[in-house]
Amino acid sequence: MEDTLIRPKMELLEGTPENERSSAKEVLEEGTVWSSLKKALVIITTTSVVLLAMRNTVTYHLQHFWGASGNFWQHQWDKILELCGHDEFNLIVYGPAILSYLVYWGVGSFYTLLDLTSLHKFARKYKMQPHTNEPLQLREVLKTFVVVSFNQIIAGIPFLILGYWFMQVRGYDRSLQLPTFHWVLFELVICVIVIEFGFYYAHRLIHHRSLYKHIHKIHHEWQSPIAISALYVHPVEYTFANIGPVMLGPMLLGSHPATMWLWCTLATMNTLNAHCGYHLPFFPSPEAHDFHHLKFNQCYGVLGILDHLHGTDKTFRASANYARHQTFLTLAPPRKMFPDVDPDAKVIKGKSC
Repeated sequence: MEDTLIRPKMELLEGTPENERSSAKEVLEEGTVWSSLKKALVIITTTSVVLLAMRNTVTYHLQHFWGASGNFWQHQWDKILELCGHDEFNLIVYGPAILSYLVYWGVGSFYTLLDLTSLHKFARKYKMQPHTNEPLQLREVLKTFVVVSFNQIIAGIPFLILGYWFMQVRGYDRSLQLPTFHWVLFELVICVIVIEFGFYYAHRLIHHRSLYKHIHKIHHEWQSPIAISALYVHPVEYTFANIGPVMLGPMLLGSHPATMWLWCTLATMNTLNAHCGYHLPFFPSPEAHDFHHLKFNQCYGVLGILDHLHGTDKTFRASANYARHQTFLTLAPPRKMFPDVDPDAKVIKGKSC
């Protein structure tokens, strides 16, 4: 933690004038950021060397799997092309829109069943904010369904039409054949980097006091979010901070429509998991974004890289939530393995406006 690193050095400055201490602290903080950047560079370089050293073995096995199942996936894609009438507009506009809608409400329904049925008793031990949304109000679920569906259909489809026009000008992979495994993997990595930058800065912008009450406040009605509240947002936020960063990567890369469909599916499942309210075994940790809903001014990004560089995760890193921020390969509840350190922490009930 940066504060922990800085504090011992600041103790040496006791007794010096306040203005000199402030200047010294700024220098120390800059040094800490630079240290973090150097550590990140070392990790990236080391990882790259390892991957390069293993590239022949890894590539062989992954490509072997891709090749063995390639005919199957190509056959499925051929069916989709026939269903869409080989129409580019259908592939880029209606395809991602329908797929995202089905994935969102299909997977979201699973999480909602945990909240509304007796399954909640089993999943309760995995809740990140205990005793919230108990019981979950059906009227809130219905209201969320209406708002999210409006965003996905009324706001989302026009945005995808604009994206289609952009890709007609920019150009994209129009091949009838699916792209290779290597290229799909490369584009997915780029898309992850793009969404980290796009979502982080868009998210911080709509938290500005002049925009928050008009746009982003609706999303934070859910202080303890549920999965289907992921896109419970103002239509402007939906296009600018949600679907925009997701589609930016494929549009800039000129991706194959199949890669776009795959990326939209992964992004949709990720945002559902981030808002689900449960830290389930074997699932990616949703602790960071849940902490954002709880504390409001922490953890704006997707990966946490920009949060660390900008210092917008200091409170999160000092909490037990950060210790729980990992994928667990055990059925033991995360809160039992890493209990809260503050016995006076207040429990916040469900949805707060």
